Amino acid sequence: MARQGVARMLTEILEASHQTAMDQIPVLVRRCATYADLHEVMIYVTDLQQRVLRPLTGHSEEAGTATAADLAELQIGGTLAGRAFQEVRMLTGSGSGSSERWWIPILDGTERLGVLRVDARGTGEDVRDAMRALVSVVALLILSKREHSDTYARLVRTRPMKVDAEMQWHLTPPITFAGKGVVINGALEPAYEVGGDAFDYAISGDVVHLAVFDAMGHDIRAGLTANLALASGRNHRRQGAGLVETGDGIERLLVEEFSDDVRFVTAILAELDTSTGHFSWISRGHHAPVLIRGGRWVTGLGCPPAPPVGLDLGLDPPTVCTEHLEPGDRVLLYTDGITEARDGSGRQFGLDRFVDFVIRSHADGLSVPETLRRLIHSVLDHHGDRLQDDATVLLVEWRGDAHQQLKV
Repeated sequence: MARQGVARMLTEILEASHQTAMDQIPVLVRRCATYADLHEVMIYVTDLQQRVLRPLTGHSEEAGTATAADLAELQIGGTLAGRAFQEVRMLTGSGSGSSERWWIPILDGTERLGVLRVDARGTGEDVRDAMRALVSVVALLILSKREHSDTYARLVRTRPMKVDAEMQWHLTPPITFAGKGVVINGALEPAYEVGGDAFDYAISGDVVHLAVFDAMGHDIRAGLTANLALASGRNHRRQGAGLVETGDGIERLLVEEFSDDVRFVTAILAELDTSTGHFSWISRGHHAPVLIRGGRWVTGLGCPPAPPVGLDLGLDPPTVCTEHLEPGDRVLLYTDGITEARDGSGRQFGLDRFVDFVIRSHADGLSVPETLRRLIHSVLDHHGDRLQDDATVLLVEWRGDAHQQLKV
């Protein structure tokens, strides 16, 4: 395969991308891929709950040779495309004529956006390199266009979303991040109805800022409270405030905004120094984080809690607690909707089952993102897919000097 063809493919996609909308991406990619002798290209993106892969087909009149089968969504469980997504590797199945059909994960670091379907002649390294180049530029296109695309927002939803959930997802960072020796993955359920839960993370040099919030109530006011807490936390953090000062700033805002109706939020605010593994946190009336070490040793990271933010009780400031992490340690921050989800017989999912699931997934060699995807589905299945409370988890893995970048 001529390098000139690959170069032309990438050059034309990048040049056209500046004025290309989300629903124009498939046609652009499909046309330019032929320069590298890559054909029948289809882009599939995962839904919010990572259960299915849905085709991004572009304008119907420009959909090219897409068939009814091309336009059908694919299950992540039980399909070759889904297996490529779960295992984060190139897989090939039956093709047509002299071509091989490939399924390639679309990645941003460790965030799995979907899969790319490509027909290519041959299986040599030059063919694989061309497909890797194509899938990389597709990932960049999706990332650059999705924030202002209703096409994308509709595509990743499998049912209508409530207004409070719409508001919450708008503020939520990407569910997956990897870099500087740390992997972070979050989950927010019920994805289409969540209101009072929120999680946040951000990177500043060697420091990772982490937060989980659980607001009082299950209505749209709970969503407003959680959103205010998250936004206030970001605002104070970005002005250089520490954990205690950030918590106090959130409290002042909630007291001011809800002076006629007390609204409060439990929270964990934390920081991880990725250069040393130094983990520090405060608890504002929230469940203690859980530490998993060596894939088997588990302990709760107890810390004297201060009252939830918003109650304005005027008590002593919270204690900043610390733990020195070891490479490979995983820390779980969660809300009670995870552990208190009940099945039809009233049995809770429970903390033990929650932690054991993560341990077993680690033993099976699953990545952090795949572990959390399966955990959330297990919680939903336990509760018959209808949670009575918001359920949020933020899983952080510190890898020390080791860096995890998923590659295909």
